[in-house]
Amino acid sequence: MNNHNIDIGATDELSLRVSAGVLVKVLFENPQNRQSMLAFERTATLREIGGKPEVIVKTKPFGGGIRIINPQALKEHIGNFHYDSERSRQERDFRIFVHPESWEKIKEFCIDMKEMREGVLVTSPDRELFEEFNDCLKIKITPEQYNLKYRGIAIEDFPSETDNIHAQGLPTVRIYYIFEAGIESSEIINLMLDSSRQNSDKDLQLIALEEAKHGGKGRANAVFTINTDDLKEFYLSIPNNKLNGLIPFKEHQLDGNVLAVLDEIKHPKYKRCI
Repeated sequence: MNNHNIDIGATDELSLRVSAGVLVKVLFENPQNRQSMLAFERTATLREIGGKPEVIVKTKPFGGGIRIINPQALKEHIGNFHYDSERSRQERDFRIFVHPESWEKIKEFCIDMKEMREGVLVTSPDRELFEEFNDCLKIKITPEQYNLKYRGIAIEDFPSETDNIHAQGLPTVRIYYIFEAGIESSEIINLMLDSSRQNSDKDLQLIALEEAKHGGKGRANAVFTINTDDLKEFYLSIPNNKLNGLIPFKEHQLDGNVLAVLDEIKHPKYKRCI
């Protein structure tokens, strides 16, 4: 089936937006004190908000959207769907509008039918790790440089607004395939620590603005590193009703899905499945 035969946008029947993605919990050992550390991607993006340019900097897990490689097969499993935007249709991202009753079918398909997903979806995080480490650190990371483990699925059953630029503000339910990538290379670890120390969020804002002045897209990337226990303690202190949208943490803004990779924390925001 030609991907472009699938329409775009919500209808009266296809009114629920579903986003499926892959997130990676990047772990490493601090070379100074041997404590467990986590690494996240920081992105600065120039947007127009209220008619004015503004650079939004957020800290989020490495990862990205899941690709649909066989749209017709997916339709056979979950029913009719539309892509949420022309961008999603071009890239075959699993960011779609479905009939609300299809949500249960989608969860069942993603959780229970591994053999049926093969040939329909791409759930490996390798491509995303390659692209995002290149953006943040200007290095070509390869699968041989990290130990990858599948950690399960995290589901957001209750819709919350998306900040995706192509579907701004639309209530969305979400499914995340969670992986863990252990980094042992001292070179990569030092690059991550340096990137975190040397680039403040304000620095990234200025870099993004400067890039836009020279005809670029107005973006900048860096890594954020944090002690694993410190981040867990922070999330355990937050009331449930404060976990949507960007969450202030020191001088940073944590994306709403950072909690998804902290699978040790049992929280009602996510239903977790193996």
